Amino acid sequence: MTAAAGLARRAAHRLRQPEAWGVAVVAGAVYVVVSVLQWRRLEAPSWDLAIFTQLAKAYAGPGAPIVPIKGNGFNLLGDHFHPVLVLLGPLYAMFPSGLTLLVVQALLVAVSAWPLTALAVRWLGRWPGVGVGLVYVLSHGIQGAVRSQFHEIAFALPLLTFGLCALLERRWRAGVLWLAPLVLVKEDLGLMVAILGLVVWHRGATRPGLGLAAWGAAWFVLTTALILPALNPRGQYDYTDNLSVGDVLGDPLSALAGALGPGEKVVTVLLLVAMAGIVGVRSPLLLAALPTLGWRFLGEVSFYWSWVWHYDAVLMPLAVAALLDALGPRPGSRAASLDAAPTGEPLPAPDGRRRHRRRTAGALAAAGLAVVLTAPDLPVLRLLDAETWRPSPRAEAAREVLDTIPEGAVVASDISLLARLVPTTTALWSGTPSNPVADYYVLDREGGAWGGNPPADVAGWAEDKHPGADYELVLETGGFQVARLVDAR
Repeated sequence: MTAAAGLARRAAHRLRQPEAWGVAVVAGAVYVVVSVLQWRRLEAPSWDLAIFTQLAKAYAGPGAPIVPIKGNGFNLLGDHFHPVLVLLGPLYAMFPSGLTLLVVQALLVAVSAWPLTALAVRWLGRWPGVGVGLVYVLSHGIQGAVRSQFHEIAFALPLLTFGLCALLERRWRAGVLWLAPLVLVKEDLGLMVAILGLVVWHRGATRPGLGLAAWGAAWFVLTTALILPALNPRGQYDYTDNLSVGDVLGDPLSALAGALGPGEKVVTVLLLVAMAGIVGVRSPLLLAALPTLGWRFLGEVSFYWSWVWHYDAVLMPLAVAALLDALGPRPGSRAASLDAAPTGEPLPAPDGRRRHRRRTAGALAAAGLAVVLTAPDLPVLRLLDAETWRPSPRAEAAREVLDTIPEGAVVASDISLLARLVPTTTALWSGTPSNPVADYYVLDREGGAWGGNPPADVAGWAEDKHPGADYELVLETGGFQVARLVDAR
């Protein structure tokens, strides 16, 4: 058999993995259902879905990704560097809705589950491998990302999982080719790529490792120092203030103490360690989580410290890959002979199989415990609640609001219906101080963004924002109010 034929046969064998396909299909189906139910219940945890929907709308046509929700003429490539999102344009052109982005994210999660599950089945056996796949797709980081709705990091997940699995199997070229595009997903991922390159170098692949490390570091510097400030309306990288480098260098011990507290940060780290099955801390792959944890923990933005949002999503592939790296393939298995000892250690003797099974069971139990502890706050378990399957009682009122606003109008809104307004209007977030005078204002007096203290009257609220403009109330239903511009003077 020729080398090419051998590679083709091995590739075909890898694709014939019913367990991995099963986990991926189940994950995709579950998260598509979760996304559709979120949409039906009018859930809007933040303004991010509206922002990315407006970005996709811009990419569906010619021109730059201008997102008026962020500000007048705001180029979103000056906020974060995510040119990979241009791929959303054709999909949005066919299905112009914020729900399209939610479904895309669910399918990207499903795709990312396949390589991890397939490798786990080859290395650990069928049911332990399926367990690894389920731990990944049910992890707090993945569920938190789905609950938080669409973010650019969804595109990082399949790149990471395919790349990390290639590294574990010492397929250096494939690993580099999968990991290198991460720099096009978000600027901080350049540092993650750089550390993974150093791991490749440490494991003996000098040229691909150092090349990947240099690539990641160079793109991080290029994007944060040049590209983002050049495209940002304020001429700066907006997130520099979240991390004071001067304070860290001037008083590193205080910075370290701050990074380790409050307790919310500790919980986030402990959950990451548990997701790696505890044994995963032996793997240098987990070092690639440090840049993400660093920019989150060394700043003062408390949302970044928590595990309940989408910020842990990119850490889940690292954790599961570290778990597999620490366990390695079963002694005496075909995978052990083909992928022999990823750490370079000799394979265990046959009597080591029992120890390997015990270690695998313990690692999966630790990772599974992390899933169980976080499950009550995450969306998959809520599928067991009949209330989750019911549409919002205000769905009809929301449709009436959308029907009231003519196509092409400029409309300012709070976050509740913002994503739904994007396809047919020029949508603005009502909290942006530099907004132009809008044709319509939409207010959700029952929305969570107001903390129980919403403005009393949408027309008066709009007039306060634009002195000299006159607005009139044209609709009030289901807690929603709509005001129309009468005179801009």
